[in-house]
Amino acid sequence: MIDLPVSVLALVELTPIEDICLRILREGLPDVPVVSLIADNAPGLFIIVRRLPALGDWRGDPRFTDQARFSINVFTQDPDGDEKGALVSEAVRVVMRNAWLAHPNYPGLGSVISIKMRNEPSRKPDWATSTGPVQYADLPTGMWRYESTYDLEIRKPNRR
Repeated sequence: MIDLPVSVLALVELTPIEDICLRILREGLPDVPVVSLIADNAPGLFIIVRRLPALGDWRGDPRFTDQARFSINVFTQDPDGDEKGALVSEAVRVVMRNAWLAHPNYPGLGSVISIKMRNEPSRKPDWATSTGPVQYADLPTGMWRYESTYDLEIRKPNRR
């Protein structure tokens, strides 16, 4: 169990929805590293999952459901890194669709209600997409990033 005061744990209703997205992709693509942070010694192929800000448009219901938008980034390297990025992004789409159809339950985390692709995979030239005046460094030559956006809605876990 996590090292937090009992008073805090007693009030937690919604678990980090990112954990479900990571689990879906890790189970669906067991031979591809799926992470939430870029490692210093990142491999030539990895997927990074990031929750995006809702900008005041959260549509969950704290009694029953949670909802979030995610950026799923596929990083690949040459040779053929561009094509690899497109193909892995398609595999991600299929994994997410299959999870939506199966409505899996993850004990302690919740169960999938719906998954929708909001933005199809597209090639990006930098490490991350900027949402303001800050610009991120370009990717090194021979490295590729494909970004797609998904909405995930979950039913919160049963707490007894």
